[in-house]
Amino acid sequence: MDGLHWIDGVVVAIYACGMLALGVYYSYRQKNSDEYFVGDRAMNPFLIGVSIFVTVFSTISFLSTPGEVINHGPIVLTGSLTIPIVYYIVGYLMVPVYMRYKVTSAYELLETRLGVKARLLGASLFLLLRLTWMATLIYFACVAMLTMLGWDEKWLPLVTFAAGSIAIGYSSVGGLRAVVITDLIQFLLLFGGAALAVATVTYRQGGFDWFPTTWNPSWDTQPIIGSPTVRVTVFGTLAHGIVWWVCTAGSDQTAIQRFMATGDARAARRAFLFNSIAGLGVSAVLAFVGFSMLAYFQADSDRLLGLTIADDADKLFPLFISHHLPIGLSGLVVSGMFAAAMSSIDSGINSITAVVMTDFVERFRRDKLSEKTRARSSKLMALSIGMLVVVASSFMQYVPGNFLEISSRTQGLFVTPLFALFLLGLFDKRTTEFGAISGAVVGLEAAIAIAYWEPLTGFPEISFQWILPGSLMAAVIAGSLISLATGGLNKFHQS
Repeated sequence: MDGLHWIDGVVVAIYACGMLALGVYYSYRQKNSDEYFVGDRAMNPFLIGVSIFVTVFSTISFLSTPGEVINHGPIVLTGSLTIPIVYYIVGYLMVPVYMRYKVTSAYELLETRLGVKARLLGASLFLLLRLTWMATLIYFACVAMLTMLGWDEKWLPLVTFAAGSIAIGYSSVGGLRAVVITDLIQFLLLFGGAALAVATVTYRQGGFDWFPTTWNPSWDTQPIIGSPTVRVTVFGTLAHGIVWWVCTAGSDQTAIQRFMATGDARAARRAFLFNSIAGLGVSAVLAFVGFSMLAYFQADSDRLLGLTIADDADKLFPLFISHHLPIGLSGLVVSGMFAAAMSSIDSGINSITAVVMTDFVERFRRDKLSEKTRARSSKLMALSIGMLVVVASSFMQYVPGNFLEISSRTQGLFVTPLFALFLLGLFDKRTTEFGAISGAVVGLEAAIAIAYWEPLTGFPEISFQWILPGSLMAAVIAGSLISLATGGLNKFHQS
């Protein structure tokens, strides 16, 4: 098949209209702004768990995991071994602490334990994190769409606007309930789309010969332990996976907001368990996609249509979707790809709106907004934030690297400095507000230094896997030492 068929376009259009219809449906069922942001704190843990997963998963993961496996081998899968460790840390050590409070914004916790400056810094870091994250994933989703359509890059702004507008539409009017329900549909689509691709290759190859039993010659060397300049190691993958998940679950509004929507610590822990199970299943299926794509295109180089496995690994899955899947199935898999993008965009828009309204607008207003005004303002703000993200996505083309590396060198810069505020403030009674803020600043500086080590110093590049562990270590050490040096305890700790 030469590119997407019009029938595939109809399938994608039906999916998009369905998402918009759900948003409108839930907008009419909203009773107050608390329901808009946290679903009245009584949502199903299974739905919340799936929503957490697809929120942080995104198109970047949907496309980068197969591309990473094609080009560099299966070592990225060792990150799945961290799931039990992360579940224990988040579910049993962190969630009970967070769920003692009934907050809309996670950063209200920082003011309670540290002070208003820490709250504002945390909220600002989150805004930078999620705005950069959403801009990056919209860019990648639309680049993949251009590959599948065979269109020139000049059409990128138009495709970006069209794709972003759908997610902006249903998330801005429907609130958290609409976001969570559409997240479930999107999870089924992205999982099913990946499984369809594997099944198609299995059928055409006449069996499971695509599954590797030896180390493929196209894969590079990935040792268990290596120097920081080695691109990927087993130990680096494990360290990156643990730090990323713990930091995201422990400081990102998109995760904490969903914990709050469950109502209590036990339900929130169950939600994170469902999130972990979903992550394990999708990671395995996407690794199979990578294995099957590699075998499929190596079996016949004419299928590459001018691309190469070494230089275009991230483009092979989109190429397969548009040129090698049956008509109709391509539309389903494309819908899955956009589902991965929209699940992060919708959640990001809703969470950013909650933070801006709670931590900036309402925190500093002398008069309290009426419920009607608050709900209307939230929806208008969500719409504005979404449009800002669409515009910002056009600048992502200037960041070097593949999908996985670009993600780490953009939004990854803010993950650990943000978590350092929570770790120091909520779990270390010796921490002062000045120490926590200083630690976060040092962590951000360390993240930038590691991410752009080569252009900044002229020395060999440090692997992207060490951005998070390195910056977290720097933030915690600096914050602890500065707190001890400045002395004194927070008012909260003294009381």
